[in-house]
Amino acid sequence: MVIKVFLASSSGSTAIKKKQQDVLGFLEALKVDYAPLDIACNEDNRMWMRENVPVEKKPTNGIPLPPQIFNEESYCGDYETFFDAKEDNAVYAFLGLPPPPGSKKREVPMEECNGDEHTEEVEAEVGGETGEEAAEEKVAEEKEAVEDTEESLEDTAPVKEEEAQEEVEDEEAKGEDDQPVSEEEEELRQLEEEEEAPEVTEEEEEEEVTEEAEQEEEDE
Repeated sequence: MVIKVFLASSSGSTAIKKKQQDVLGFLEALKVDYAPLDIACNEDNRMWMRENVPVEKKPTNGIPLPPQIFNEESYCGDYETFFDAKEDNAVYAFLGLPPPPGSKKREVPMEECNGDEHTEEVEAEVGGETGEEAAEEKVAEEKEAVEDTEESLEDTAPVKEEEAQEEVEDEEAKGEDDQPVSEEEEELRQLEEEEEAPEVTEEEEEEEVTEEAEQEEEDE
């Protein structure tokens, strides 16, 4: 079986050229044998392509555009269907070719499938329980942190109140020391000092006067 790719080598459309390159490049990457058939230089190729593309696959104007892909005489599809098959990893099915060895998906017995589903359900349940426990632990930790903070604030509050009271008392004491002394208080203080000072007797005063007089005579 040969894959036929109908393309236009001299197409003026950049989009068509890109689509053709994508198809040919992907077939080469898969090492799929194909035959490029040019409809621009060969009228028979163009007529054959137009006649064998199914009516429902043709555009409104009835003229299909390249690239168009066939497996011998069987129509495979255009670029859009080829691209969809490539995205779904179903290119071999799209081309009507058997997949190469090793590319088949291993058929999983129904028991294994059920076992996998059961395992997923168990894991989901365990995960759910673990999530709930983790959430509860987090809430408990946050509660403990709040309680510790409240206790710390309670322990700190009396100390701050005592410090504030001491500061107020110091300021009051300082204010009393800084208050200006009134005139009456100053007079009372002077009187107290005079009373405490030793009284000078008349004899001591006369002696002082005599001594002063003698000192003046000596100086003369």
